[in-house]
Amino acid sequence: MSSKSHDEIWDEWGDLVNMAPKELEEWLETEESKEVGDSDSGESTGHKSGRRIVEIKRTNKGDLTDDQWDHMAKVVGYIKRHKSQGGPKDDAEHSKWRYSLMNWGHDPLK
Repeated sequence: MSSKSHDEIWDEWGDLVNMAPKELEEWLETEESKEVGDSDSGESTGHKSGRRIVEIKRTNKGDLTDDQWDHMAKVVGYIKRHKSQGGPKDDAEHSKWRYSLMNWGHDPLK
């Protein structure tokens, strides 16, 4: 379990997960989305996470399970780490860096 309170996770999640559920669902259908990230089962961790993020974003705060809160904390941590690496200087829009972040519900160009 994260050492952060649900309120802290909720606030950071709200700041960092900046893609709407429908927008994220549509992104996850693209080839670019499916081509990034580590994968042993044919679906990358980020892609799987993206599907969970859509489900979480469609859940009322009061109805979230402990498992969903844990995933939200993981997503917040991933986005923060990935963003801190900084994106490529050239063509960030079409970079694996951006595509990976988008799988986790964050579009760095927004």
